[in-house]
Amino acid sequence: MMTSSPNPLLIPSELPYQLPPFAAIGVDHYAEAIEAGLAEQLAEIEAILAVQEPADFANTAVAMERSGQLLGRAVNSFFTLVSADATEAIRELETALMPRLAAHRDAIYLNRALYERFAAIDTDGLDAESLRLVEEHLREFRQSGIQLDEAGQERLRKLNAELSTLGTEFGQRTKEGMKSGAVLVEDAAELAGLPQDDVASAAEAARAAGHDGKYLLTLIQPSNQAAMASLENRELRRRLYEASICRGTDGSALDVRDLVLALVRLRSEKAALLGSANYAELVVERQTAPDFAAVERMLNRLAPAAVRNADAEAAALAESAGHQLEAWDWAFYSAKVRRERYEVDEQALRPYFELDRVLTDGVFFAANRLYGLDFRERADLTGYHPDVRVWEVFDADGAGLGLFLGDYYARETKRGGAWMNSLVEQSALLDARPVVINTLNISKPPAGEATLLTLDEVRTVFHEFGHALHGLLSDVTYPRFSGPEVPRDFVEYPSQVNEMWIIWPEVLANYARHYRTGEPLHQETVTRLEESRLWGEGFATTEYLGAALLDLAWHVLDEAGVPSDVLDFEAKALASAGVAHALIPPRYRTGYFQHIFAGDGYSAGYYSYIWSEVLDADTVEWFKENGGLTRANGDTFRAELLSRGNSRDPLDSFRAFRGRDAELEPLLKRRGLE
Repeated sequence: MMTSSPNPLLIPSELPYQLPPFAAIGVDHYAEAIEAGLAEQLAEIEAILAVQEPADFANTAVAMERSGQLLGRAVNSFFTLVSADATEAIRELETALMPRLAAHRDAIYLNRALYERFAAIDTDGLDAESLRLVEEHLREFRQSGIQLDEAGQERLRKLNAELSTLGTEFGQRTKEGMKSGAVLVEDAAELAGLPQDDVASAAEAARAAGHDGKYLLTLIQPSNQAAMASLENRELRRRLYEASICRGTDGSALDVRDLVLALVRLRSEKAALLGSANYAELVVERQTAPDFAAVERMLNRLAPAAVRNADAEAAALAESAGHQLEAWDWAFYSAKVRRERYEVDEQALRPYFELDRVLTDGVFFAANRLYGLDFRERADLTGYHPDVRVWEVFDADGAGLGLFLGDYYARETKRGGAWMNSLVEQSALLDARPVVINTLNISKPPAGEATLLTLDEVRTVFHEFGHALHGLLSDVTYPRFSGPEVPRDFVEYPSQVNEMWIIWPEVLANYARHYRTGEPLHQETVTRLEESRLWGEGFATTEYLGAALLDLAWHVLDEAGVPSDVLDFEAKALASAGVAHALIPPRYRTGYFQHIFAGDGYSAGYYSYIWSEVLDADTVEWFKENGGLTRANGDTFRAELLSRGNSRDPLDSFRAFRGRDAELEPLLKRRGLE
């Protein structure tokens, strides 16, 4: 959409909490505001360098934190659309802007004069957060290549620009591949076993795609597709499975193998240029893990036990199936065995998990009990799409805390998966209160029908809200440290902790009610759910470790070791790591491993989920030992951890909360890996 109206991004929003006025923003506004923001921040940096007085904390570090507000405002809004509502015009602008943004970052962190001012700051007498601010900026300068000579810096700039362009293309192809991989079904009889609301959603998806009277099974990002647990038609399960795992490596125009090899080669060169043995070593330097060897030791310790558990599960599934098991059979017969052994039918639970009730009487209820938060929907405030809902969040004392946006339904313009991001980050320095978003990909039912969730989708709703709490409860001075702006292998920790409340008796009893009758989920069903907790952990841990170890395999390569055949390398890497299970593909295969190839988010860092889960499992034990869902417990967790962001070492925050370092045993017990 092109418009000649005044650009609303050029000034701070007048809406509550500076919520962007999305209805007034056109694509050309984003382009103009980002270009203006790039220029403005560079001018602000030049102003810092032009100060005649010696460098000190106020005229250098604080000035740096105040810089870039226009750019941040425009970029946060724009990339929300890139991931959640990307039109063709937005995608084209993304392609054009990514190398510009990479170059802009290099212009700041490869600026020797700016580095020297930071290095000259006298830190004596600074408070702990201010001292950390100086130290973190200096570390980022060093990790960004400030020590390189001019030729080295020039090569690094080119590498960063190329990596940015390739990562953007990978993400765009992956999104289109997920869309084009959807499986079209001619006859409703083929969908036997699929819940009726899912059948209705498939019919609506087909209608929207121009296939009236047919059914479209859309794909989700991970390898394992949820519909395979209920589809009775084995041939359709096979079609759905193969459509999923062949994404990105099928020889079509959306094949990403060329991008993968180029990305891996360039990342390897970048690591060598910066003095690291490989890209994985370079990444781990920035995380809470002490070193790459510690990550390898942990994953290698877990893998054999996970595969043993998976093999035991496979034997039980084959016995139930009465025939040779294939990968597309696993979810179907796993659900069958769960029903037979534990009398738990997850599909039968869905009427008890209606989205609005899960949100208001589950997620928000738990947050109220723990932190005293109150959520009031604001129908007068709008997001970037009609499906986006806005809640104002109030603290226990009645003060406005921020805004929470929920964007729950899948659509063609949205990438797969689920995530949280911030439109406005909390900062006392900038007098900014948080505006955060949870984005999911739940199938949208036909108009007037209830949105019924699977247990896994309930888990995702609680998980992503844990990220939202990390942003909403942030209480830091400097925007650099706000909420989830922590090392990648720590960021999943608060979100994983929030999953514990899903089946906490007080919470579950409040939200798990039949959407038509209001009947609560029976206690015996809850008991059986708890008894069945370990069933499927072999599969879940093996598919996760497959992805984590595949990620590392790609990122320990030197330039000479980059292969020519992506699929051959993938197979050998999984076999070498001991997680090449014929019936369990990695949670993400190389061809659609968006976490690690579409940008730099989780590259060489997908291990983060299980690394964070060590902290999470130990924290769950703490809550249980101290009375569970209480304000006292919530206030402690908030004060020592959620509010701190990255204003101190996150592991120091954990120690302050737990009283010691995390122990591995609770995780091993949770996943049945003792």
